[in-house]
Amino acid sequence: MNSTPTTPRVDALEIAVAAHVTAFLLGVSWAFGGNADWVRTPIGLWGSLGIVLTLVIVARRRRSPGMSQTLRWAWPVIALNVIVGASCLTAGCRFIAYGQQTFMMPVKLPLWIPSSAQPALSLRSLWLFDGIYFSCLNVALAVGTRSTLRRILAVLVANALALSVFGTIQKLVGSTGIYFGSITTPHPQFFASFVYDNHWGAFLVIMTAACVGLVLRYAHRSQSGGFFHGPALAGAVAGVLMAITVPLSGSRACTALLGLLAVAATIQGIPRISRALGASGVGPSGAFAAMALAGIVAAAAVWLVAGDVILARTSKTRDQLSVMLTHHGIGSRAVLYHDTWRMARQRVLFGWGMGSYPTIFVIFNSQESKVDHLPVIYHDAHSDWLQSVAEIGLVGTALIGAAVALPASVIWRRKMSPIPYFLLCGCLLVAAYAWIEFPFGNLAVILSWWLCFLVSVHYIRLSAPERCTPP
Repeated sequence: MNSTPTTPRVDALEIAVAAHVTAFLLGVSWAFGGNADWVRTPIGLWGSLGIVLTLVIVARRRRSPGMSQTLRWAWPVIALNVIVGASCLTAGCRFIAYGQQTFMMPVKLPLWIPSSAQPALSLRSLWLFDGIYFSCLNVALAVGTRSTLRRILAVLVANALALSVFGTIQKLVGSTGIYFGSITTPHPQFFASFVYDNHWGAFLVIMTAACVGLVLRYAHRSQSGGFFHGPALAGAVAGVLMAITVPLSGSRACTALLGLLAVAATIQGIPRISRALGASGVGPSGAFAAMALAGIVAAAAVWLVAGDVILARTSKTRDQLSVMLTHHGIGSRAVLYHDTWRMARQRVLFGWGMGSYPTIFVIFNSQESKVDHLPVIYHDAHSDWLQSVAEIGLVGTALIGAAVALPASVIWRRKMSPIPYFLLCGCLLVAAYAWIEFPFGNLAVILSWWLCFLVSVHYIRLSAPERCTPP
């Protein structure tokens, strides 16, 4: 007896999870990437809805296949909550008011006691992180079809394309602030709705990786109908338009990361796109000529739109390298890293408290302005990994690593299709970039990273061959 395969049913809970997390990223990305103080509370409230969804999913599907395995992924985050909560019970600093001034005095504590310099700020930072993490984990808990995962990614890529077009227009008309000058920014190198160009660059690296994965997947599927009759061609055009904005924003490091992603996409994409073009009636030589022409057009488009910015940033890079060679070092960045490590060593196990870096670093900051000899103010360590050790210690940082390592164990010895492969490439590039910058200082980057990482792992899990039961 022959059985006809049926399409898996998408229930209301799966739709609710997909709609919630998609709306979450869309909202955060347009709300200054989450880097405005007044948007943090709405973001936290929306993330809290994700935590409620997690509890509903666990209550309704606690006996579903794979549920216990997925819930085990969350234990490092739960342990981190316990540690941060315990740290808020012990004040790491005392604030003494004297006249109109307030002085901060660290409290001497044993290394094994977690503490927080500002408990309220630590709880707020933990609240935001939990809302982001569990909203993304819901995808692995509730979504049962790869088609739903692809729809989520398609909406995210479309949103990134809309932001790219908006940012490009804003840049070309010479806007002096976000939303065509209506919002002033502390950093002149803003782009689209993002306050900082490197945050935009990291966000676009992840979104472009998602776009490449979708293009190569649908290029393979379009072989029967031809490359020009499927969504792959539109996705390729969207990817180029998105990629142009990274050098246009002025982000040099992320432009280099995008170049690495382009190399991987070329290696993986040429065979697939060649076969898809062959299905459209294009011969091998014609396919090669078409791809070469597409590459030339894409490079010309990048130069036409972002050539001036590329030249200006290249000149600045040469000047910085010249200064580094003259002084045999990386300048103020090396001092910043050294001071941050001095801060971390003081409470190396549990750190000074989640979100405490801007408050505590003033004690360890050794840099002064050459003009007025006032301290140089740093809100971030320009190294997310180093700042993590300073804030939540080696224990907290190891728990974050474990929250990544446990889901990643699914990848072991699994053959990956283009979508999870490029999602993981984008996440890996941004995680490596976090050693020398602070992409995770932006909530939109944090949210897109966790979402794409967990989608990639869950996609691989759903792609595993299922056991067939005889009728």
